[in-house]
Amino acid sequence: MRHIYLDYNATTPIAPSVQEAMLPFLAEHYGDPSSSHALGRACLEALEDARGRVAGLLGCEDEEVVFTSGGTEANNLALKGVMLNGGAVGDGHLVISALEHPAVTEPARYLERLGFDVTVVRGNVDGVVEPDDVAAALRPDTRLVSIMHANDVIGTVQPLRRIAKICRARGVLLHTDAVQSVGKIRAAVDELDVDLLSLSAHKFYGPKGVGALYVRHGVPLESLLHGAGNEGGMRAGTENVPHIVAMGRAASLTAKSLDQAAERLTMLREKLLKRLRETLGEQLTVNGCRAERLPNTLSVNFPRVSGQALLARIPELCASPGECHGDHGGTSGALSAIGLPAQVAAGTVRLCVGWYTSEEQVDRAASLLIAAWEDLISR
Repeated sequence: MRHIYLDYNATTPIAPSVQEAMLPFLAEHYGDPSSSHALGRACLEALEDARGRVAGLLGCEDEEVVFTSGGTEANNLALKGVMLNGGAVGDGHLVISALEHPAVTEPARYLERLGFDVTVVRGNVDGVVEPDDVAAALRPDTRLVSIMHANDVIGTVQPLRRIAKICRARGVLLHTDAVQSVGKIRAAVDELDVDLLSLSAHKFYGPKGVGALYVRHGVPLESLLHGAGNEGGMRAGTENVPHIVAMGRAASLTAKSLDQAAERLTMLREKLLKRLRETLGEQLTVNGCRAERLPNTLSVNFPRVSGQALLARIPELCASPGECHGDHGGTSGALSAIGLPAQVAAGTVRLCVGWYTSEEQVDRAASLLIAAWEDLISR
């Protein structure tokens, strides 16, 4: 069976040149980058080259990039690192949004259990966090605001620059989980005006198990991992050189093709929607359709059916239902946050195109979805 992969927000395949760049560091270049001998120095050079490539993608200084095991660790380091730095445990206030990925909401809940106050700002019906709501949530003891750049379920892009202006005026740090946006749209840190930004290589054609946290100069963080002074003292442990090298190559590929890829992905997304609506019409609703969205993401609600049941009838199609964070059931946080009724959210399917999606695959996917929907509603 030849699969049609429309789940690029979950993960992406490794680009061939990324895999090629990674392989030597799984074999002959096996040194510890902290070692002073020739093998170690070669790995250190490769490590720092990759750091520069990631910094180039984000528009920041090389030393502002801290490599991690992925987006989840980067988010944990940002939230816990700020809130646990200095002062008494439980002394301070954190603001997040209801649209966040569990990699932000769960660290926030952990901090709440430690005694920190956490305020959750809801999104509007379009899946956008209103800057005025963030401003209203701030308190004199607010230390950090964490608002994702783009939502993983519905693709809406948040007005971070406007939120940053509010945070700057109040002396509050701003973090963004940009795991879904990096590689799809511009995520230059100075344009967004953020203090911390999380990213993950496997979302932009790199391998799983490696990510990074951008930390603006002067932002104090408490390390989560204590040991040797790797990553500027931010993250102890020998660096994952093969994956970091691969992440650097993926960052360079992405930076070169960003605008062209975004245009093509938008075309594919709109073609898919047009094909679906040729049969379903306006009864197929689109989440976040009035807001700016990621160019590759289409979150649609199929009427009178379950999204999970729909996808179960199409084994060759790889896509996700509305709940994308596990098999525990229920409505995703993003769909609840925009006030989508449970019966509508039950029919949500997230369709995400990517670099290797063809127009023929889009046509085939639409035909399969329509046929499965028609079969389900006829029963």
